[in-house]
Amino acid sequence: MTDAAIPRFTGDASPYAGGDPYADHRTADFPFTHLVDLADRRLGAGVIAANDAFFAERENLLKPGPAVFDPEHFGHKGKIMDGWETRRRRGVSAAEPHPTPDDHDWALVRLGAPGVIRGIVLDTAHFRGNYPQAVSVEGASLPGSPAPEDILAPDVKWTTLVPRTPVGGHAANGFAVDAEQRFTHLRINQHPDGGIARLRVYGEVAPDPAWLTALGTFDLAALENGGQVEDASDRFYSPATNTIQPGRSRKMDDGWETRRRRDRGNDWIRYRLAAQSEIRAVEIDTAYLKGNSAGWAALSVRDGEDGDWSEALPRTRLQPDTNHRFVLDGPVRATHVRIDIFPDGGISRLRLYGSLTDEGATGLAAHHRELGG
Repeated sequence: MTDAAIPRFTGDASPYAGGDPYADHRTADFPFTHLVDLADRRLGAGVIAANDAFFAERENLLKPGPAVFDPEHFGHKGKIMDGWETRRRRGVSAAEPHPTPDDHDWALVRLGAPGVIRGIVLDTAHFRGNYPQAVSVEGASLPGSPAPEDILAPDVKWTTLVPRTPVGGHAANGFAVDAEQRFTHLRINQHPDGGIARLRVYGEVAPDPAWLTALGTFDLAALENGGQVEDASDRFYSPATNTIQPGRSRKMDDGWETRRRRDRGNDWIRYRLAAQSEIRAVEIDTAYLKGNSAGWAALSVRDGEDGDWSEALPRTRLQPDTNHRFVLDGPVRATHVRIDIFPDGGISRLRLYGSLTDEGATGLAAHHRELGG
């Protein structure tokens, strides 16, 4: 289902007339974009099949950052676009030159982290007159690592997340999703043909409790394991969610950096763990933050929505561009964690190593069943 209150864009955009190509890009503040992008390549997402990618590669859909437009970039097939673009569909004969109402192109997307989807953005940036007339999106949940032919098998159950809806050219077309289910794959349909620059799938990771139980000790805050950022004092330069992305940061803006404070306060991030857990070790990484890393950091924990905050790691000096490791004196039980940095600056990653409690594992397994897992 979709939310009619979200702005809708239809129709062509004006032809590119020079200057900033994004100057007339149509977009809006969607209410779900603070959530994790389940189709982020850093989480392992991929476009694994498409029926047509004649003009532009399907893989472009998941590239990080906005689509780039170069008006002089042509190849032997025509204009090269930074998106997924199919050839123009035709009818079956001179008497019937137009595609049928059911004709459409499709792409299969494996989500990087299975989860509950709250919103989808299909951005047709720079596709001004060659965007699809309408789009639709379906979701499925499959175990393991199925091949495209397994996903397209006739017995696979598909749930409509975005019904067939007209969209606009050179616009970020956003859709709220209301489906309390866990999805692993999407089918993106464009009716009848055309181009889409970027796909973003916002939601909440729903990890497999059997996998986490088998791991035993794992990073309790990691996005792929169900950790999430609930709030942060400042997101001026980069999102706080970067701190729980996979791998080490590879550049300065791949972490969390705040603006410079001119008061006597401090900055912070509050996290929710996948379930009640026991934390035994902590990593605070300031990779690539050299003249702007946090000066000190402290860690607090809370067990339950209304529990009291208690200190897990006292205020500790941080070094620039350094991974700091701390073994706690004993296991610390928590559902929420807060890192305070002093006075400002940033960190690139936070890792919290431990395991689920029996109560946490039971609750996570029950939630998994509720979502159809």
